[in-house]
Amino acid sequence: MSKRTAWPMVVPAGTKNVGTATVHDESPLRMTTAQRLIYEMNGNPPQSSALDDPTDPFDPSLIRRHPVALAAKKPAKYRNTKCEHDGIKFDSQKERSRWFHLIQQQAAGIIRDLQLQVAFVLTERRQRDDGTWERASKYVADFVYIVVATGKQVVEDVKSVATRKNRTYIQKRKLMLEKHGITVKEI
Repeated sequence: MSKRTAWPMVVPAGTKNVGTATVHDESPLRMTTAQRLIYEMNGNPPQSSALDDPTDPFDPSLIRRHPVALAAKKPAKYRNTKCEHDGIKFDSQKERSRWFHLIQQQAAGIIRDLQLQVAFVLTERRQRDDGTWERASKYVADFVYIVVATGKQVVEDVKSVATRKNRTYIQKRKLMLEKHGITVKEI
């Protein structure tokens, strides 16, 4: 198969037909209101220019938008709102609020070595009998810090009433106690 080359044919400006083919000008295609709404909804341009119909029967102000186009993003499973502060992304507003509180405590000297999103390995990566690998299991704590008065490390996780009942979280919380001897403090 050979490489395509540019079409060597030159069509003078103002030409309407070349043989049986119709020559279109380079101006952008005009769309009817219905075509424009479809284009805005799915991003696909129309297949025709709607014949540049000046008698477009649709008044764009009277047309209701399609419910799919109006539908908001699906809400989070636990109805949390992800947010950001100073480039740090938080899974919920409650978690961000707790971050602000811990920053104040660190500034007051109550806690030290505040860390965000600390991973703890619960089970190591292992090879199965068939030669495939089983992934390591990790628990990612929201906050880890040391209380100055006691010198004790605290591992915190911000949880709602619903997320405290999550089976995966409960299992990982139990493994944290068994493997590392750490009790996760739920806020």
